[in-house]
Amino acid sequence: MTKYTVANLIISIQNADMSKKGMVRIISTKINESITKILIREGFIESIRKHKENNKDFLVLSLRHRRVIKSIYRITFKSISRPSLRIYYKYYKIPKILGGIGIIILSTSLGIITDREARIKRVGGLILCYIW
Repeated sequence: MTKYTVANLIISIQNADMSKKGMVRIISTKINESITKILIREGFIESIRKHKENNKDFLVLSLRHRRVIKSIYRITFKSISRPSLRIYYKYYKIPKILGGIGIIILSTSLGIITDREARIKRVGGLILCYIW
């Protein structure tokens, strides 16, 4: 059985957001750290701190809850690629989510970046998830 860390990260954050918990603890990997840095930069997460317990590294995320219009501002993730089905896009074929309100996180040759950065840098890649 393989572990898909991106899906675990997405589901953990989404479940914590739906239950209005303020913090989430996830296993620290390079992919998780890159994705959470993007989520901080885009304003979905307030802060990250590293925590070590029983020789395992964890990331503790503080979530940002928006109370303005829940139907628009709720964190919604959709995992696209998975280990058995990889979906790659060229930079000019990367879709826009909700007319540019949402973001797409891609794994490219330049690292893990958002769809806007990929279009600017003219690089395509593997779509990891949609966030809106």
